[in-house]
Amino acid sequence: MAVVMFFVLACDDDPEIALSDEVDELEEVSELSLDSETGIVHSWTNQFLELEQYASGRPNGAARAIAYIYLAAYETAVPQMLNLVSQDDRLRGLRIRGNQANQINTEVALNACFETVLSHFLSNLSEDQVNQIETFASQIEEELSIDLDEELVENSRVWGEYVADQVIRYSQSDDKAEAQILDPQPLSYEPPVGDGFWTYSADPERALFPYWESVRTFVISPDETTAVDPIAYSEDPESDYYAQMEEIYEANNAAREEDGEQLWIAEFWSDDVEGLMISPPARQVSIANQLVEQYELGLDETLSLYVKLGFALNDAAVSAWKYKYEYMVMRPNVFIHEFMDPDFQTNLYRLIYWPNPSFPGYPSGHSTFASAAGGIFIDFFGNSTNFTDRTHEDREEFRGMPRSFSSFEELAEENAFSRIPLGVHMRMDCAEGLRLGYEIADAVNSLDLSSPDGI
Repeated sequence: MAVVMFFVLACDDDPEIALSDEVDELEEVSELSLDSETGIVHSWTNQFLELEQYASGRPNGAARAIAYIYLAAYETAVPQMLNLVSQDDRLRGLRIRGNQANQINTEVALNACFETVLSHFLSNLSEDQVNQIETFASQIEEELSIDLDEELVENSRVWGEYVADQVIRYSQSDDKAEAQILDPQPLSYEPPVGDGFWTYSADPERALFPYWESVRTFVISPDETTAVDPIAYSEDPESDYYAQMEEIYEANNAAREEDGEQLWIAEFWSDDVEGLMISPPARQVSIANQLVEQYELGLDETLSLYVKLGFALNDAAVSAWKYKYEYMVMRPNVFIHEFMDPDFQTNLYRLIYWPNPSFPGYPSGHSTFASAAGGIFIDFFGNSTNFTDRTHEDREEFRGMPRSFSSFEELAEENAFSRIPLGVHMRMDCAEGLRLGYEIADAVNSLDLSSPDGI
């Protein structure tokens, strides 16, 4: 276990969090993998993924939470990572300072950090799930503390909690994000009216995160990203727009009728249903967690991967949602009901109480998250891979059997275009999301974590 020199300050208590009624089973310490350098990060990421499916705020709040959770983990361990530096000089408002040098065990500190940030950023968990986080942390610390001096354990815990609290304070200084997390479907927003524009038909489908473009970004702002205009709306059966609607209608229905690979792909990548699946951004964390094991990354590589992945997912949500509410492209089932088939149902509908996600379609958020993450994976591992995604292995409520990929581009592309046989996106939505996500990944990949200013 690594011991390094840190600067330590005492930390405040965590803020209170809201509770929900979901309950989950506690993972036992015997299932932990603490015998490797990255075991503590891997184990806590598994715990995050187990609980995230019940947390509110998807998908944007999830992307934001991932960025702050892994920023906190990175900052907790960075003094041991000789070639990497703290991001507090680059990220204005983040202050990680201390006044007393102590010996710190990095794994104990990371354990305390993860406990604090998960309890804060996973919102609306049940009381049992919050207790699960606390019990999980206690079990890990007990195992890690064998043969460690009590003072060392205490100093390590204080450091991890301190860093976590500083990152939480930094997140809370983003007033625009904090307000939208509390009120994700604001009554103040009414969508503009126009031919082909997205709108809602009942309050549960009101606009979700319509002001998200104002949320803090970590590397690239929505003013710095680019957009390709969507195909013009048309009711002409000979138009490109109509042809893309026909493609969705046929692909959705064929997937359901054949009950084969296309429906497997659609449900495998869905990640739309709170309480049943993790969110689309968290799906990329699941993939990363599997890659860390497959490629046997060290601690510095693992935390570098996660912090860049978090930045990319956060910034992808901000830009994608800017363009969603700028272009206001309708969801396919609205058009299909009016001009093709009034009885049409998406393949998502059997899994969720509402036929569509509650926001405009262009660009696809799924596709943007897929390529934002895919670009990070390509930069870390190269494009070629032999990867099998086991995120939903053994699930029986939907088609989640593992799927294998020979490149990360293939992985991202399948994720992006899975939205067509699911029935919820036009091809142009997916193509533009895929393009935008890679643009964001390029910006994040250019960030130099070994330099205080990131250049």
